[in-house]
Amino acid sequence: MNHILDSEFHLVLSVLVFISVMLLLEGLYLLYRSHYGPLARRVEQRLRSLAGAAAGRQILRASLLSDSPWIGKLLETVPFARRLDRFVRQAGVGWTVSTLLLTSATCALAAWLVVDGLLHQPRLLALAAALAAAALAPAYLHQRRTRRLAALERQLPDALDLLGRALRAGHAFSAGLQMVAEEMPEPLAAEFRFTHEEVGFGVALDQALTNLAQRVPLTDLRIFVVAVLIQRESGGNLTEVLSNLASLIRDRLKLQARVRVLSAEGRLSAWILVLMPFALAALLNAFNPKFMAPLWTDPLGQSMLRLLLTLMLVGVILLKKITRVRV
Repeated sequence: MNHILDSEFHLVLSVLVFISVMLLLEGLYLLYRSHYGPLARRVEQRLRSLAGAAAGRQILRASLLSDSPWIGKLLETVPFARRLDRFVRQAGVGWTVSTLLLTSATCALAAWLVVDGLLHQPRLLALAAALAAAALAPAYLHQRRTRRLAALERQLPDALDLLGRALRAGHAFSAGLQMVAEEMPEPLAAEFRFTHEEVGFGVALDQALTNLAQRVPLTDLRIFVVAVLIQRESGGNLTEVLSNLASLIRDRLKLQARVRVLSAEGRLSAWILVLMPFALAALLNAFNPKFMAPLWTDPLGQSMLRLLLTLMLVGVILLKKITRVRV
C-alpha cells in the first residue's frame, strides 16, 4: 500500500514539476516578448522618432542614448552624443549610442589582448590593431547608413508622385503623408509614418517636416521640405511642384547611374593598384621567405614598410577622390 502511495506521490510531483517548468518558460517568454517583441520594438521606434519634436524632447531625452537611464544621463553630458545618436538612427539597425560605444570598446579590447597577449607583438602594433578593431562597428553602421539613404533616395520620387496624386484627389497633406506611409515600402514608409505620427501627437507640421529633413540628410528630401514650407507660407500649386521635383530626382538618379558606369573602369584600376602590392608580397613570401625576411625583421626594412604603407594610404585617398564623381 505504501509503495502504491509513493508511486502516486512521485507521479503527482512529476506532473507538478512539469507544469511549474512550463509556466516558468511561458512567463520568461512573455517577459521577453513584452520587452523585446515586435510590439515593443515598434513602440520604441515611435518614441525614438519623437526625439526631435519639441513636445517630447524633454521626456525622451534620457532614454534615447541608452537602455539604462543612468548611462543615458551620463551620455547627455558628452558633446557629440546627440550627433552620434542621429548617426545610429540613420543606419536603421535599432542600436543605441551605448551599444555602439560598448561594441567598439569590446572589439578594441579583444584586439589588444590577441595582439599583445597572445601574439606578443609590440605595443604600438597592438594599439593600431585596437584602433582598427574599434572602428569596425562605426564602419558597419556607416555602410548600413549609406545603403539605407540610397534606398530612401530611390524611393523618394515614387513617394512624391503618390503624395501629389493624393493632393489632386482632394486629400489633406497629412492624409497624403499617411498614404505614403501605408503604400510605400521600407525604409521610406517608416520615416513618413514617424512624421505623420508627430503631427498626430500635436507637433506642428512645419516642425515635423523639419525633423524629417534632420533625420534623413538627403538634398532632394530637404528640397521637398523647403518647397512645402514655402507653399504653406506663400501659396501655389504644390502638386505641380511635387511632380516636377519627382521628375528632376529621377533624371538625376539616371545621370548618376550613367556616371557610375563610365567610372567603373577607373574604380577597378584603383582596386587593382591597391591590392597588387599586397598580393605580390604574399606570393614572394610564400615562394621565397628568406628573400622577404629582411623586410619584416630588419629595422631598415620595417621603416621602409611603414613608409610604403603611409604612401599607399595617401594614394588610396587620392584614387578615391579621383574616381568619385558627385552628381
